[in-house]
Amino acid sequence: MSELDVAVRILDSRLPGWGFPRWGSSLAAGLDLHACLDAPAILAPQGPPLLIPAGFALAIRDSRWCAMVYPRSGLGHREGLVLGNTVGVIDADYEGPLMISAWNRNPPGHAPVTVQPGERIAQLVFTRVARPSLRVVDAFPEAEDGARGVGGFGSTGRG
Repeated sequence: MSELDVAVRILDSRLPGWGFPRWGSSLAAGLDLHACLDAPAILAPQGPPLLIPAGFALAIRDSRWCAMVYPRSGLGHREGLVLGNTVGVIDADYEGPLMISAWNRNPPGHAPVTVQPGERIAQLVFTRVARPSLRVVDAFPEAEDGARGVGGFGSTGRG
Protein backbone atom coordinates (compact mmCIF):
# COMPACT_ATOMS: atom_id res chain seq x y z
CA MET A 1 0.00 0.00 0.00
CA SER A 2 1.12 3.54 -0.76
CA GLU A 3 2.00 5.99 2.02
CA LEU A 4 -1.00 8.06 0.88
CA ASP A 5 -4.50 6.67 0.36
CA VAL A 6 -6.72 9.02 -1.66
CA ALA A 7 -10.41 8.39 -2.31
CA VAL A 8 -11.55 9.36 -5.80
CA ARG A 9 -15.20 10.01 -6.65
CA ILE A 10 -16.02 9.83 -10.38
CA LEU A 11 -18.40 12.64 -11.36
CA ASP A 12 -18.38 12.07 -15.13
CA SER A 13 -19.28 8.53 -16.25
CA ARG A 14 -17.16 8.88 -19.42
CA LEU A 15 -13.88 8.99 -17.45
CA PRO A 16 -13.34 5.21 -17.10
CA GLY A 17 -13.82 4.81 -20.87
CA TRP A 18 -11.14 7.43 -21.45
CA GLY A 19 -8.79 5.47 -19.19
CA PHE A 20 -9.03 7.45 -15.95
CA PRO A 21 -7.40 7.06 -13.49
CA ARG A 22 -3.99 6.31 -14.94
CA TRP A 23 -0.47 7.61 -15.15
CA GLY A 24 0.94 7.85 -18.69
CA SER A 25 3.81 5.49 -17.87
CA SER A 26 5.06 3.42 -14.97
CA LEU A 27 7.42 6.21 -13.88
CA ALA A 28 5.23 9.23 -14.70
CA ALA A 29 4.79 11.73 -11.86
CA GLY A 30 1.49 13.14 -13.09
CA LEU A 31 -1.93 11.49 -13.22
CA ASP A 32 -3.60 12.29 -16.55
CA LEU A 33 -6.52 14.73 -16.34
CA HIS A 34 -9.16 14.66 -19.08
CA ALA A 35 -11.33 17.48 -20.39
CA CYS A 36 -14.85 16.51 -19.35
CA LEU A 37 -16.59 18.59 -21.98
CA ASP A 38 -19.79 17.90 -23.92
CA ALA A 39 -18.48 19.67 -27.02
CA PRO A 40 -15.10 20.97 -28.22
CA ALA A 41 -13.94 24.17 -26.52
CA ILE A 42 -12.10 26.81 -28.51
CA LEU A 43 -9.54 28.97 -26.73
CA ALA A 44 -8.57 32.12 -28.61
CA PRO A 45 -4.95 33.31 -28.39
CA GLN A 46 -4.52 35.44 -25.25
CA GLY A 47 -8.26 35.11 -24.63
CA PRO A 48 -9.81 34.51 -21.25
CA PRO A 49 -9.03 31.21 -19.53
CA LEU A 50 -11.72 28.56 -19.48
CA LEU A 51 -12.57 26.37 -16.49
CA ILE A 52 -12.82 22.78 -17.72
CA PRO A 53 -14.20 20.08 -15.44
CA ALA A 54 -11.84 17.17 -14.73
CA GLY A 55 -14.84 14.96 -13.95
CA PHE A 56 -13.91 13.80 -10.47
CA ALA A 57 -13.38 14.83 -6.88
CA LEU A 58 -10.83 13.49 -4.44
CA ALA A 59 -10.34 13.33 -0.71
CA ILE A 60 -6.69 13.60 0.37
CA ARG A 61 -7.52 14.28 4.05
CA ASP A 62 -3.89 14.27 5.15
CA SER A 63 -2.35 17.68 5.97
CA ARG A 64 1.09 16.36 5.01
CA TRP A 65 0.00 16.14 1.35
CA CYS A 66 -1.57 18.21 -1.42
CA ALA A 67 -2.10 17.74 -5.14
CA MET A 68 -0.91 20.12 -7.82
CA VAL A 69 -2.39 20.57 -11.31
CA TYR A 70 0.24 21.17 -13.98
CA PRO A 71 -0.05 21.62 -17.75
CA ARG A 72 1.04 18.80 -20.05
CA SER A 73 4.43 19.90 -21.35
CA GLY A 74 3.88 18.88 -24.97
CA LEU A 75 0.60 20.76 -25.29
CA GLY A 76 2.12 23.83 -23.73
CA HIS A 77 5.23 23.78 -25.89
CA ARG A 78 3.72 22.81 -29.24
CA GLU A 79 0.22 24.28 -29.05
CA GLY A 80 0.35 26.97 -26.35
CA LEU A 81 -2.20 25.27 -24.07
CA VAL A 82 -1.19 26.07 -20.49
CA LEU A 83 -2.97 26.68 -17.20
CA GLY A 84 -4.53 30.07 -16.58
CA ASN A 85 -3.27 29.97 -12.99
CA THR A 86 0.12 28.38 -13.89
CA VAL A 87 -0.25 25.70 -11.17
CA GLY A 88 -3.40 24.69 -9.34
CA VAL A 89 -3.08 23.65 -5.70
CA ILE A 90 -5.58 21.13 -4.32
CA ASP A 91 -5.50 21.32 -0.53
CA ALA A 92 -5.98 18.19 1.56
CA ASP A 93 -9.35 19.45 2.80
CA TYR A 94 -10.85 20.32 -0.62
CA GLU A 95 -13.26 17.65 -1.79
CA GLY A 96 -15.19 19.46 -4.53
CA PRO A 97 -15.00 18.90 -8.28
CA LEU A 98 -11.56 19.41 -9.80
CA MET A 99 -11.46 22.11 -12.45
CA ILE A 100 -8.69 22.87 -14.94
CA SER A 101 -8.04 26.52 -15.81
CA ALA A 102 -7.02 26.22 -19.48
CA TRP A 103 -5.49 29.15 -21.37
CA ASN A 104 -4.04 29.71 -24.86
CA ARG A 105 -0.74 31.56 -24.28
CA ASN A 106 -0.11 32.11 -28.01
CA PRO A 107 0.04 35.72 -29.20
CA PRO A 108 -2.84 37.24 -31.19
CA GLY A 109 -2.77 36.16 -34.81
CA HIS A 110 -2.03 32.52 -34.01
CA ALA A 111 -4.60 29.78 -34.41
CA PRO A 112 -6.98 29.09 -31.56
CA VAL A 113 -6.46 25.94 -29.48
CA THR A 114 -9.32 23.45 -29.58
CA VAL A 115 -9.81 21.16 -26.60
CA GLN A 116 -11.73 17.99 -27.41
CA PRO A 117 -13.97 16.10 -24.97
CA GLY A 118 -11.89 13.41 -23.25
CA GLU A 119 -8.55 14.92 -24.29
CA ARG A 120 -5.76 14.70 -21.73
CA ILE A 121 -5.02 18.36 -21.03
CA ALA A 122 -3.33 18.49 -17.64
CA GLN A 123 -1.76 16.32 -14.97
CA LEU A 124 -2.17 15.93 -11.24
CA VAL A 125 0.92 15.46 -9.07
CA PHE A 126 0.71 14.54 -5.39
CA THR A 127 3.41 16.09 -3.24
CA ARG A 128 4.34 16.47 0.41
CA VAL A 129 3.66 19.71 2.23
CA ALA A 130 5.99 21.25 4.80
CA ARG A 131 4.26 23.39 7.41
CA PRO A 132 7.08 25.00 9.40
CA SER A 133 6.65 26.92 12.62
CA LEU A 134 6.80 30.63 11.79
CA ARG A 135 8.46 33.03 14.20
CA VAL A 136 8.01 36.78 13.73
CA VAL A 137 11.25 38.76 14.32
CA ASP A 138 12.26 42.42 14.06
CA ALA A 139 15.55 41.60 12.29
CA PHE A 140 17.41 38.53 11.08
CA PRO A 141 20.59 37.38 12.80
CA GLU A 142 23.84 38.08 10.97
CA ALA A 143 24.13 35.85 7.87
CA GLU A 144 26.96 33.38 7.45
CA ASP A 145 29.80 34.21 5.02
CA GLY A 146 28.67 33.83 1.43
CA ALA A 147 24.99 34.03 2.27
CA ARG A 148 22.88 35.79 -0.32
CA GLY A 149 21.17 38.14 2.12
CA VAL A 150 18.80 40.63 0.53
CA GLY A 151 20.16 40.30 -3.03
CA GLY A 152 17.26 39.82 -5.44
CA PHE A 153 16.95 38.70 -9.03
CA GLY A 154 20.36 38.26 -10.67
CA SER A 155 22.32 38.93 -7.48
CA THR A 156 24.29 35.68 -7.78
CA GLY A 157 25.32 36.29 -11.40
CA ARG A 158 24.31 34.59 -14.62
CA GLY A 159 24.83 30.90 -15.21
